[in-house]
Amino acid sequence: MKVCLIAVEIFAWGKNGGFGRSTRMIGRELARRGVEVTAVVPRRADQRKVEMLDGIRVLGFEPHQPISALKLFREADADIYHSQEPSFGTYLAKRAMPDRKHVVTFRDTRDFYDRWIEFTNPSLNYLKALASSFYEDNFLVHNAVRSADRWFTASKMLIPKARKKYQLGEDPQFLASPIPFAESAQKSERPLVCFVARLDRIKRPHIFFELAGQFPEVDFVAVGAGQNSSFESQLRMRYASLPNLELRGFVDQFDGSELSDLLSKSWILVNTSLKEALPTSFVEAAGHGCAILSELDPDGFSSNFGYYITDGDYAAGLRALLRDGSWMEKGSLGREYCREVFAVDTSIKNHLKIYESLLAK
Repeated sequence: MKVCLIAVEIFAWGKNGGFGRSTRMIGRELARRGVEVTAVVPRRADQRKVEMLDGIRVLGFEPHQPISALKLFREADADIYHSQEPSFGTYLAKRAMPDRKHVVTFRDTRDFYDRWIEFTNPSLNYLKALASSFYEDNFLVHNAVRSADRWFTASKMLIPKARKKYQLGEDPQFLASPIPFAESAQKSERPLVCFVARLDRIKRPHIFFELAGQFPEVDFVAVGAGQNSSFESQLRMRYASLPNLELRGFVDQFDGSELSDLLSKSWILVNTSLKEALPTSFVEAAGHGCAILSELDPDGFSSNFGYYITDGDYAAGLRALLRDGSWMEKGSLGREYCREVFAVDTSIKNHLKIYESLLAK
């Protein structure tokens, strides 16, 4: 079986977003099970035109020349072309190989309001946000999505949203992404709260840092780097003096167990973002027994496995979770759910079943 993964990024060469992480994880695990995997993505930094990454053949095209990806999709010569969120690549793959099977997973279906939030809170600049929006969201992409053979969502909350946006004839099905978890989680003796996200405007990391100032008896660790170095530098200068706050910067999840070790020790994951679908960090943290504290509640993660903030008061939410060990009960529920639904072996088996059923037709 040959599978081609289509994505706007893969977790390497300076790109470390959620789409890229899922693409690399799925590709790696498929390759480990004997599938011939190709990924077609825009080239980044020092990425060469052809790379091998965890058993995945990565074909890169120049971002300003997306039409050149047509040749790469033909070169992949795959049985299945699987888009990890719709993009212009979805259209190009369908045009290049119309007689093959095409699958779409919706990872972060964005309506006008979502796009407005991204545009007004750009990670890098307004032009980049606008260009990304056009590449990922135009009438050619919508037509290609509707003509796909199967549709899936990475979170249940996206099912009605994706069907409405792309005018699909039926509901997409939920398809969990593969998430690795440590065998066991040994929590720290002193309260430990973590933040795992980019240090960008849309993620509002300053709210997390302000919490550190309000709770000197709690340790706070932030993992992540910003795309805008100036914005990140300002944050570091403002909050680096807090004695109970550690800024670790970027941690490569594919190179060692540092992130897993941190989540195993942490009591609570704080997410302060303005918008999310279902972040990988939610699943990773809950799967390690962390309670979730957020103003967002994708698939009920905050309300079921932590504290769902409805009034913007993060401090009150943190107090509630720390009070009488509430975080431990919520974290235990999340751990049980995530390990059942998002385990790597379970997820990849479901991917393979889908591919096999399509090819059997």
